[in-house]
Amino acid sequence: MTRHTLFRFRLYVAGDAQNSMQALANLNALCRAHLPDRHEIEIIDILQEPKRGLADGIFMTPTLVKLTPQPIRHIVGSLNQTQTILMALGLNS
Repeated sequence: MTRHTLFRFRLYVAGDAQNSMQALANLNALCRAHLPDRHEIEIIDILQEPKRGLADGIFMTPTLVKLTPQPIRHIVGSLNQTQTILMALGLNS
């Protein structure tokens, strides 16, 4: 993985629920600190698109999916344990 690798994330949230908003804030902070100018975040609100959540196999929110680079990873929760999240995303080096 190079310093120019683009990270693509999809965050599934449930409206403006507190844990969903916390996950979004934590993801934005993590990306600003560790992936400046090399990340994209797509937000899917399953309250607005319930069939999309079911089709994508999402049964809990918030759920973060790292789409690229491979391997795809799923992380459930508010993303508040930064070091654990960095390790799960392969960014701890």
